[in-house]
Amino acid sequence: MVAMSAHDPLGGGRFSPGVYVRHPGRPDWGVGQVQSAVGDRITANFEHAGKRVVNVAVVALEPIDAGKPDRDGKTGGA
Repeated sequence: MVAMSAHDPLGGGRFSPGVYVRHPGRPDWGVGQVQSAVGDRITANFEHAGKRVVNVAVVALEPIDAGKPDRDGKTGGA
């Protein structure tokens, strides 16, 4: 997956508020729900880490389908 850049600040809407995401380097954070997106900075509220600001120019957040079960068989969602 390619990280978003300043040339596409909202990732074509992929990281708009309400979208569920995972941080590939921090699976222990669980599922996060995007709260805001300003430039390359995405603020998301993660299940086990709380509110975090992630620079998507550095970290390629993974959008997930909140209705699909995750690897543990649970339905995604924060």
